[in-house]
Amino acid sequence: MKGNLPVVFLLIVTSLGAQQPRPRARDLGIVVGSIPTGPLNAITDVAGVRVGHTTIARGDSINSGVTAILPHGGNPFREKVPAAIVVGNGFGKLAGSTQVNELGELESPIVLTCTLCVPRAADAVLTWLLALPGNEDVRSANPVVGETNDGFLNDIRARPITEADVLGAIRGAAEGPVAEGAVGAGRGTVAFGWKGGIGTSSRKLPEKWGGWTVGVLVQTNFGGDLRIDGVPIEIRVGAQRAAPLPPNGDGSIMIVVGTDAPLDHLRLARLANRALAGLARTGSSMSNGSGDYVIAFSTRRVSLTAQPSNRLTDSVEVVRNDWMSPLFQATIDATEEAIYNSLLRAETVRGYRGVVRALPVDSTLAILKRHGAIPR
Repeated sequence: MKGNLPVVFLLIVTSLGAQQPRPRARDLGIVVGSIPTGPLNAITDVAGVRVGHTTIARGDSINSGVTAILPHGGNPFREKVPAAIVVGNGFGKLAGSTQVNELGELESPIVLTCTLCVPRAADAVLTWLLALPGNEDVRSANPVVGETNDGFLNDIRARPITEADVLGAIRGAAEGPVAEGAVGAGRGTVAFGWKGGIGTSSRKLPEKWGGWTVGVLVQTNFGGDLRIDGVPIEIRVGAQRAAPLPPNGDGSIMIVVGTDAPLDHLRLARLANRALAGLARTGSSMSNGSGDYVIAFSTRRVSLTAQPSNRLTDSVEVVRNDWMSPLFQATIDATEEAIYNSLLRAETVRGYRGVVRALPVDSTLAILKRHGAIPR
């Protein structure tokens, strides 16, 4: 149920004791859109895509990490994929973005981490790329590293990320289920005042619309007024609303969109723009102090070694613009659901400046049932 709905506040009490395993949105009956998901409901439903995490949690002061997304299992520099990057609000430090949009290609893993760790992460990506067989003569490579600021739960000035952490996430990236919540680059993040993190979702188009898969992975660390299926989720913890953070909407989100649909840079940019519609559905205003970025890629590969060096043209097949709309809808829905999964899967974390509590599942369900958004 959507529209102008009354705001409902629920009072809850939580502790930092043993925490129960957290559900995904669909486990609770929250279904976004009508397009079916892939088997895993994850970005790895796009064949060949791999995801790896390194989670760093030391005491109450260090909560950070690295998440790596690889478009395939080969050499990304030699087997580049079409890509595009779209900026919703540019308060961020997305390394490598200009070359991606200039050439329309991605030639590295996509690595997500914390704001002040971007330089170290980019250097580690270079270490990995330059060491790959076949790259012995490479003298220029473009690492793509995105970030959000986890400085509430993490002593961010310590810059705890090491080269080994980044290499571990890249080398450990795998197909299959994707860990969500307070893991990897989502370990120290906060969304809507609740514990944010990593979330993912996918959509599988019917054959009549191409049969392609779209997968989304998010790193959520932004603000606004949380809505699920259009319902305002207003919950108080004691005398406070959510976490003790300013309600100005500042923060950031990194959205990674992968698809097996044959798309070029132009169409991937159009696709990436639709991810921002999914973000808006959840209640984000993309505020002045928020870095809101979308990195979109297609797994259709262009092999440099397979093309004659003297060839002057490329010939590629792309989806016609008239058939892009189902892909747009799939991207919007998967982005919205990935954000919900990032919140629902995240556990309460005690950190550098305080505690950020997990979104209370029972209270959230009670609000959604009251408004008819899910069955009672």
